Amino acid sequence: MASAFRAFLNSPVGPKTTHFWGPIANWGFVVAGLVDTQKPPDMISGNMTAVMCVYSGLFMRFAWMVQPRNYLLLACHASNETVQLYQLSRWAKSQGYLQKKEEAKEQ
Repeated sequence: MASAFRAFLNSPVGPKTTHFWGPIANWGFVVAGLVDTQKPPDMISGNMTAVMCVYSGLFMRFAWMVQPRNYLLLACHASNETVQLYQLSRWAKSQGYLQKKEEAKEQ
């Protein structure tokens, strides 16, 4: 058990590296997005939510391409992408964007 912990501690993605602490810090975005799901949709910034979607998409690719692969960062940004897309859909519904598409289909 101690040797496995020591191996993790000294690994290229262990807690002595930014490969570990960067994703840990980024989980704050996911938590903040989840907390914001309880707020009314008119408080959502469509521009900022869209930027967060692009940001997470870019960093998912980065996490996959960097060597060694950073699965913790990939999971963090995939979770953030999911939360931000949900927030963007709530914002779009509150702004009437999704209703306009449905009305156009009916005509």
